[in-house]
Amino acid sequence: MAWLFLFIAGFFEIIWAVGMKYTDGFSKIVPTAAVFVAMLLSVYFLSIAVKTIPVGTAYAVWTGIGIVGTTIWGIAVFDEPFGFFRVFFISLIIISIVGLRLIAKPI
Repeated sequence: MAWLFLFIAGFFEIIWAVGMKYTDGFSKIVPTAAVFVAMLLSVYFLSIAVKTIPVGTAYAVWTGIGIVGTTIWGIAVFDEPFGFFRVFFISLIIISIVGLRLIAKPI
C-alpha cells in the first residue's frame, strides 16, 4: 500500500510542477491555489509512504515520477524539445524508478 501512496504523491508532484506554468508567477489565484493544494497532497502522501519505504528510496522515486511526468507533459502540451538524448536520459530515470522498486525492502 505504501508504494501506491508513493505513486499518488508522484502524481501530485507532476500536477503542482506543471501547474506552476499556469500561475503566471503566482499572480493567478485559481492556478496558484491548485498548485498549493497539489503540493500539500504530494507531501502528505509521501509522508505516508515513508512510514514503510526507506526515505532515500521514496524520495528518489517521488522526484523521479515528478521529473518524468513533468517532462512528458512539457513535450506533449508545451511543445518542449523532444530528441534522442532527452528520451534516453528520461528512460534512465524510469529504469531507476523500476529498479528501486524491485530492490526495495520495507523498513
